[in-house]
Amino acid sequence: MVSAMSTPTHAADGARASAAASLWAPERRGLVTGLVLTTTFVAVEALAVLTIMPQVARQLGGLSLYGWVFSAFMLGSLVGTVAAGRDADRVGPARAYLGGLGLFAAGLAVAGAAPSMAVLVVGRCLQGVGAGAVPAIAYVVIGRSLPERVRPRMLAVLSTAWVGPGLLGPVLSAEVARVFGWRVVFLGLIPLVAIAGALALPALLRIGIPPAPAADDGAPHGQVSAAEHRLLDALRTAVGAALVLEALASRTLLLDAVLAAAGLAVGVPALRRLLPAGTLGARRGLPATILSRGLLTFAFFGGDAYVTLALTTVLHHRVTTAGVLITISTLTWAAGSWLQARLSHRWEGRGFIRAGLVLILGGIAGMVISVRQAVPLAVPFAAWSAAGLGMGLAYAPTSLLMLRDASSDRTGWASASLTLADVLGTALGTGIGGGALVLASNQRWSISTGVMLAFVLAGAGGVAGLAVSRRLPLRGAQPPRVARERVSEPARLA
Repeated sequence: MVSAMSTPTHAADGARASAAASLWAPERRGLVTGLVLTTTFVAVEALAVLTIMPQVARQLGGLSLYGWVFSAFMLGSLVGTVAAGRDADRVGPARAYLGGLGLFAAGLAVAGAAPSMAVLVVGRCLQGVGAGAVPAIAYVVIGRSLPERVRPRMLAVLSTAWVGPGLLGPVLSAEVARVFGWRVVFLGLIPLVAIAGALALPALLRIGIPPAPAADDGAPHGQVSAAEHRLLDALRTAVGAALVLEALASRTLLLDAVLAAAGLAVGVPALRRLLPAGTLGARRGLPATILSRGLLTFAFFGGDAYVTLALTTVLHHRVTTAGVLITISTLTWAAGSWLQARLSHRWEGRGFIRAGLVLILGGIAGMVISVRQAVPLAVPFAAWSAAGLGMGLAYAPTSLLMLRDASSDRTGWASASLTLADVLGTALGTGIGGGALVLASNQRWSISTGVMLAFVLAGAGGVAGLAVSRRLPLRGAQPPRVARERVSEPARLA
């Protein structure tokens, strides 16, 4: 009788455990929905700007500031990321999230009303400060509220949040810009920001303040705590990166050298204080994970920012055609993210990252060939679709490696470090590509040569990322006996 009664009890317990492990469990449903919507409006903006920028540049002029439209956003994100991660570790994620939304909306308004390319850059910087809070808060929420087995699915869902914007955003933004003007693309997103905030904020308020650290606790691996992630250092890092990027756009060799030296002197010491010790030297473990994320985004976004310019200005295709390519690469990114989520329990994260970098390098090579030679349109489409797949395979595993090493009370610190490398890699990748365009103009080279050089420089970052990936942590940080038990567990269950 006892056995007969225990069967339904165990079944009920199993059902409850299964529900608790579900990403869409009732207690998580509002939170997941809010984060997905927030990621969606950031994705809509990013893909829309990427698509319409050739048209904006023609109307406002200032092709020399083309790369700055992207770099200013990312440098602003650098400051927003540090502020959000620091605040989340102190008082919880809600305040930083709300402030980020407000700044993002203000940046949209400034960009939508911009009379010149310089004002547009200012608006994009404001957007970046606000948007920087989004990934930092998302990683904090994932680390504090989701069990480890659910985290790969959550990251895949967040990547999928780019699918809708990827399907409709580029083509729709191109048509909206053609019919109503590009300003409507910016201004029309402001109501979406308000809706996403209203849905996500209640769930973030429930997360509250993180647990206090243990008495002898420092930051993970003996690093500085999140409280020491000073905004002043974030600002110094952003200013240093901006000076280096401006050196690339200068027309005087002496001025180039002065700006670059000043940028390195201001930015590098501050960056070293913000990142885990050993990051710039690719120390094994968490530092190498942080650095590999920066090189990954440098390679992909350093090329991605110039794909539409290559198709429309160099190869003379329609903006809508370029939008379709951005759509397809977004879909392949999502496909790669889901593929790594399904295989994450069998493959090491390091393997996904290396495979992704190889695909990104192949995609960059294909774009270089497309710019330099008369090839069918299928070649750039296939090339950048492969790059998107590679990004999907590699992006989430770096986040998972970071979360595995971060303690619950330091998730904001580790998340801010990862996102800091993320946005700095993107800013430098897109900015250096913009410098290549300026160099081509100064030397009276063709626009195709400048775009090709931008792709080559992005590829150099991918090669460096492959070298650093050898120092990434492996899953088997436990003793061999524990690792063997984990490997054999599916066989026992079968």
